[in-house]
Amino acid sequence: MTKKYKGGCLCGNIRFTATGKPLNPHTCSCTMCQRHSGSLSQVWVEFDSQHVTWDGPGGEPKLWRSSEYSSCSFCNECGSTLGAIDDEPIVALVLGTFDAPNRKELRPSSHSYVSKKPKWWKVQIDH
Repeated sequence: MTKKYKGGCLCGNIRFTATGKPLNPHTCSCTMCQRHSGSLSQVWVEFDSQHVTWDGPGGEPKLWRSSEYSSCSFCNECGSTLGAIDDEPIVALVLGTFDAPNRKELRPSSHSYVSKKPKWWKVQIDH
């Protein structure tokens, strides 16, 4: 049986269902992630784009082209960050939008751009 991962934005306008194996669960403290999330770090989980459906009343999220290879995605009603949709067949969803973010397979296994986090903030990834 294929696992399903459901989630969505704050107002419920944009909802998603992701199936299959979660890929590359990680945290990132790069400047882009900080600005996109409004936080010191963002937690990401990737899925093959063919395994993500946008099934809420708002359909697909609004996109903003953020780099040569990717677009940030967000709700056009409440503004919630949902993730990033890459030109490659990857959709990176932010873990805070998942209905059940505490599932073991979604736990981050690495942290990117540690040098961009404030020196007073300690990040620990347990393996």
